[in-house]
Amino acid sequence: MLKKVFVSPDPGRSRLRFAARAVLGIGLAVAVCGLAGTSLVGAIIGGLAALLALFTVTDATVRGQALTTALLPVAGLPVLTAAAALHDLPVARDLTFLAVVGAGVYARRWGPRGHSLGVFAFMTFFIAQFLHATTDRLPEMYAAVLLSVATAAAVRFGLWCYERRRPAPAVPGPPAGTGLARITTRQAVQATAGAGFALVVGQLVSGDRWYWAVGATWWVFVNTTSRGETLVRGFRRVLGTVVGIGLGFLIAVPVAGSPVPTAVLAAACVFGIFYTAAVSYTWMMLCVTLLAELLYGLLGVLSPGLLALRIAETGVGALGAALAVLFVLPVTTHAVTDVWIQRALRCVHACTAEAAARLAGTEGADPTPRVAELEQMLGRVRLSVAPLVHPLSPMYGRRRRARRVLDLLDDCAREIRGLVAVAADPEASHDARLAAACWRVEAAVEALTGGGSVPAHAGGPRAAEPALAHLHGLEHALAELAAPLRSPSGSRLAGA
Repeated sequence: MLKKVFVSPDPGRSRLRFAARAVLGIGLAVAVCGLAGTSLVGAIIGGLAALLALFTVTDATVRGQALTTALLPVAGLPVLTAAAALHDLPVARDLTFLAVVGAGVYARRWGPRGHSLGVFAFMTFFIAQFLHATTDRLPEMYAAVLLSVATAAAVRFGLWCYERRRPAPAVPGPPAGTGLARITTRQAVQATAGAGFALVVGQLVSGDRWYWAVGATWWVFVNTTSRGETLVRGFRRVLGTVVGIGLGFLIAVPVAGSPVPTAVLAAACVFGIFYTAAVSYTWMMLCVTLLAELLYGLLGVLSPGLLALRIAETGVGALGAALAVLFVLPVTTHAVTDVWIQRALRCVHACTAEAAARLAGTEGADPTPRVAELEQMLGRVRLSVAPLVHPLSPMYGRRRRARRVLDLLDDCAREIRGLVAVAADPEASHDARLAAACWRVEAAVEALTGGGSVPAHAGGPRAAEPALAHLHGLEHALAELAAPLRSPSGSRLAGA
C-alpha cells in the first residue's frame, strides 16, 4: 500500500500540484475568514467549503470548472439554512437529510457538475451537524462559505491554474447498456436506503454523532457502480478510519487543539487527502480521519471515547451501504466489468487506427487524445475489477484471471504509448506492413468484443522498426487476452 501511494506514476506531477494547490487555497481561505472576523466555527466551515470546492469540481474544461465552482453556494446555502432551521426538530431534520442524500446522488445524471453540486449539498448538511449549526449562526456561516469558495476559486483559476496549459482530459461515460439516468436512479434509491439504515442504527449508537454513519454510507457510494466496487470501497473506508484513529491516539490526542501544531498537521492531512485520492482510498480516508480528529481537538471535544465512537459509526455506515447494494436493485460486478473491458479494447483499436493515420501522413490525425481516453478507460477497468483482485476475495481462479487481464491491458497501453511516440516523430514513415498489422489489431479487438475467434499471433523475432515492433507487441497482448477472458470456469470477464 505504501508503494502504491509513493511510487505510483505522477505524469506531469499533476497529483503533487493538485495537493500543493489545495494546501495553499484552503490555507488562504481560512486566513481570509479569520481576517473577516469569523469565529472558530466560521473558520472551520470556511476551510471545509474551500476543501470541497477544490476537491469535488471535476469538469473537463477550466470554464466548466469555474461555472460549477460559482454554483456551489447556490446548492449549499439553502441546505445549510434547512439544516440550521431543523436543528431542534429531529424527525424533520432526519427526513430532510435523507432527501438530500437521494437528491445528491440523483444529480449525478447531469455529469460532473451534478455530481459536484450533489456532494457539496450533502456535505453542507453534514457539516451543519458536525458544527451543531443553529439559525443564529447562519449569517457568519454564509459569509464564511462565500469568502472561502471565492478564495479557493481565485487560487484555482487565477493564481495557480495549471490546467490551462494541458488538454482537457477525456472522461469516459457510463457503461453502455445501462445509461447514466438508470445508474443514478438505481444508486439514489440504494444510497437513500443505506443512509436510512445508517441514520437509525447510528442514532441508537450515539444521539450526538449519528451523522458519521450517514456520511460513511454516502462516501462509500461515490465513484462506484457495482455491488463489488461498493463493498470493496466500504472495506477500505473502515480500514482507513481504523488506522487513522490509531494515529489519532498518537498525534491528535497529544496535540489537544494547540493552534500551531494543529495547523501544521491539518495542512499535512489536506495534502495527503488530495495527493492520495487518485491512488488509494484507504490512505485518503486515513488523512480524512486524522483531519477530523484535529478539528475536534480545536473544538475541545476530542477524547479516546470519541475516537472509538467514530469507528463504530463508520462500521454502521459501511454496513448500511453493503446491505443496500446487496439487496436493493443490485448490479453485479461482472456485468460492469465486462462493459468496461470491452470499451477499453475498442479504445485500443481507436488509438492504433489514429496512430496509423498519423504515420500515413493523414492531415489532422492525432492519437494523443485517444491515449488519454484509454488511460481513463483502464482506470475504470481497475476500479471495476478491484473486487475480483482483492486479497480477501475467496475466488482464487477468478482473481488470477482478473490480474492476468489487467497485466495484459497494461501491456496494450504500454505498446500504444510507444506507438504514439513513434508516430509523433516527423521522420517516421508508413509502409504496407504497418497497415497489415493495424488490420490484425482491429480483427483481434473485434473478435474479443464480439465473440469471434481471435487470430493467433505469429511468433518470431521482434521487428526492428519501432512502430512495427509496438504493433507486434500489441498483437501478442491481444492474442494472450483471449484465454483469461474466455476461461470456461466461472463467469466471464468480457466478451464471449
